[in-house]
Amino acid sequence: MPINITKIICPKIEWSIMSDLPDKEKINEIIEQGVKENFESMENSYREKIDDLNDKWQRALADYQNLERRTQVEISQRVSSKTNDLLLNFINIYEDFLRAENSLSKENIDTNGIQAVIKNMENLLAENNITPINAVGEIFDPQIHEAVSIVEDNTLDDGTITQEVSKGYISGKAILKPSKVIVSKK
Repeated sequence: MPINITKIICPKIEWSIMSDLPDKEKINEIIEQGVKENFESMENSYREKIDDLNDKWQRALADYQNLERRTQVEISQRVSSKTNDLLLNFINIYEDFLRAENSLSKENIDTNGIQAVIKNMENLLAENNITPINAVGEIFDPQIHEAVSIVEDNTLDDGTITQEVSKGYISGKAILKPSKVIVSKK
């Protein structure tokens, strides 16, 4: 049985030793063709792998950027929430000072010291863009007002705020504390 040497060198060639062998140039050409085809096959395989890895890398990068963006938003929201909680506690103390000043002035007690503290607190609120909600005479808005009572009044439109029981405050777009109000009804 003849040995097929060309199958070892290049699988596309099927000459046997027993048959006429091509000349040296022909053999080199055949080998080069086989190597070239093998190289092109490997190159295509590696290009596919590179494209796949590049696609995975771009997806991972996009996922990371989205995660980074979401994390920044969450951190910002938490900081804003904690700041608003702190400011709400500060507002409660501020209102305690207002009540104390009001009570002491009714007793004809000097309130200059308390008024100075209240002024400093108001400056701090203004520096942090905390503004009181003006409610009396406005139409009731459940997002910024909390109705604690309803009074019948035929001279006013339904839902008009007649009295403010407790002041409300806004920080930017966030409601720190809704105004507690009394609302009219016909």
